[in-house]
Amino acid sequence: MTFQLVCEIEPPTKPDLTHVRHQIGTLGKLAHSFLIPDNHIGRATVSSVAVAHEVQSMGGRSIACLNSRDRNLLGLRRDLLTAAAYGVDQFLFVYGDKPTVGNRTSDLTVRSMIEEARAFSPSFRVGAAAGLRPLPAWKRAADFLFVQVSFSLDALLRWREQNQVDVPVYAGVMVLASRQHAQRLAAAIPDIDIPSELVERLGEDRMAGVEAACEQVLRLRDSGAFDGVHLIPVARYRDVESRLHDTL
Repeated sequence: MTFQLVCEIEPPTKPDLTHVRHQIGTLGKLAHSFLIPDNHIGRATVSSVAVAHEVQSMGGRSIACLNSRDRNLLGLRRDLLTAAAYGVDQFLFVYGDKPTVGNRTSDLTVRSMIEEARAFSPSFRVGAAAGLRPLPAWKRAADFLFVQVSFSLDALLRWREQNQVDVPVYAGVMVLASRQHAQRLAAAIPDIDIPSELVERLGEDRMAGVEAACEQVLRLRDSGAFDGVHLIPVARYRDVESRLHDTL
C-alpha cells in the first residue's frame, strides 16, 4: 500500500469557501485525501460535511470529522443523512476540544457515534483518534486510526509496536507556525512534548516548523510502521507543498 498523506484543511469561520478551495488546489497533487475538522479548537466553522462535499466536487477524497461535543443523537443522524445525500462516506469521530462558547453536549460518545454510523449505512467507513496509550477494544474495531500529534518518532514507533492492529494507522504531524504557537500547544496538551530546541529554532527561523514537520513525515514513511500521516499544515500549507512535492 502506498504511504498516504492525509492533509487537514483549515475550515472557514465565515460563509466563504475561497480559502478552502485554495488549500485543496495547492495540496491536491500532494495529498491522497483531506481531513476536514469540525468546529476545531471550539470555534464555529462551516460544516465539515459541506466542506468534504466541496473537496469531492474538486476531485479530491475527503474525510469529515465529527465531534461528540456539539451534537446530540438527532444532530448526528442529521449529519449522517446529509453526508449520504452528498456522497460523503468517510468519517473521523472525535471527542472535541473544550468549547469557547456554551457547554459541551453529553448525549454522545465517540463509541456510540461509531455504532450509530455503522447502523445507518454499512458503506460508511469510520475512524477514531488514538492517544499514545493502549488502545481499547472498541477502537481496534474502527476502520482506521489517527494517532495524536507527536514530535517524537521514537514515541510513535513504541506506540505502534505495542498496539498491533490490522487497520490503516495514520500518525499525527503538525507544523508549528511560531514559538508562540508551540507554547500555546504545549500549554493546552501537556503530554505533547515539543522539543525545546525546536521551540528555540522557531524564534529564529520562520521555516523551522515547516522543515521539522516535513522531516518527520519522511522519517515516518521510511520507518514502514505507519500507513500514512495526518498532516496539519495550519496556514503554512504552501510552504509544506513546496517542501514535500518532489519527495513523496
